[in-house]
Amino acid sequence: MKKFVALTLGAAVAATCLSGCGGGGSAGEVNVYNWGEYIDMSVLEDFQKETGIKVNYQTFESNEAMYAVLDGDGADYDVIIPSDYMISRLIEEDKLEPLNFDNIPNFSDVDPELKNPEYDPENLYSVPYMWGLMGVIYNTTMVDEADTGSWDLLWNEKYSNDILMIDNSRDAIGIALKRLGYSYNTTDPDQITEAVDSLIEQKSILQGYAMDQIFSKMEGSNAAIGTYYYGDYLTMAENNPDLAFYLPEEGTNIYVDAMCIPKGAANKENAEAFINYMCSTQAGLKNCEEIWYSTPLMSVREELDPEVSSDPMAYPDAEIMAQCESYTNLPQDILDLYTSEWLRLKA
Repeated sequence: MKKFVALTLGAAVAATCLSGCGGGGSAGEVNVYNWGEYIDMSVLEDFQKETGIKVNYQTFESNEAMYAVLDGDGADYDVIIPSDYMISRLIEEDKLEPLNFDNIPNFSDVDPELKNPEYDPENLYSVPYMWGLMGVIYNTTMVDEADTGSWDLLWNEKYSNDILMIDNSRDAIGIALKRLGYSYNTTDPDQITEAVDSLIEQKSILQGYAMDQIFSKMEGSNAAIGTYYYGDYLTMAENNPDLAFYLPEEGTNIYVDAMCIPKGAANKENAEAFINYMCSTQAGLKNCEEIWYSTPLMSVREELDPEVSSDPMAYPDAEIMAQCESYTNLPQDILDLYTSEWLRLKA
């Protein structure tokens, strides 16, 4: 479940590397919609050079923002990369094309543990792109170690104005639910309302809500505490070795982001070619080493430095997995409640 960057490749990169940087003429185009800072940009160039297919690349900030674009007028994408629970919703609403796996032979390299998932039980509509865990990132020079270990750190008044809260409804409300001992996937309106009440209490001690802004804040020691994804923590820690990460004792989210084709996509075969290329060892390794998320590709994991491939936060064992819960799609009345409660919090 990745995050947003204010970059539209159609404008920013197409002019510099995607127009005319491939050989062998044009084989059409593919329109890709992905999270920000979630790819090695050179992979797009490599794909065009190999296939002749031009990539028009744009980014979104959350699953819900992506859904709103797809649901509205003018959405014209061939490949989207939503998270597990959103894929389930899109399948239920008949918004995805079944994939022709004859065009995606590299699917055979996907870890069997990630095939036929709960969100796509027959594995008709999706191919895993990356996966990972969410946790708490903190600055060891600004936070007492005794205060760590729980989601409570994000509510600790000692660090008032130094806490960043994630800025999307499913994650923020989910964290509050988990802190209270409830499931991420509860359909009890009272539990959801209680969770949002606790977020309202938290609001006064926050420095703010953030998505990709957390990078500059935590790397520059301009905030002490945030919550984000382990792959991003590894990137931040490269730039600020004072940062540390933990999985909260109450449990956390394990997620998969996967590649799908929206219903009625104009360039379906090109989309399948793109998905297949993303599942190649070459592309998978480049992406993994650039963004540090966990790869679903077995050949890529074999190529990684053993220190990375044996990292229990990146490739968790059964003990860690037992602390984790995936998001599932929620009934429409609960989705509506999330929307109204998120508006209540932000108001």
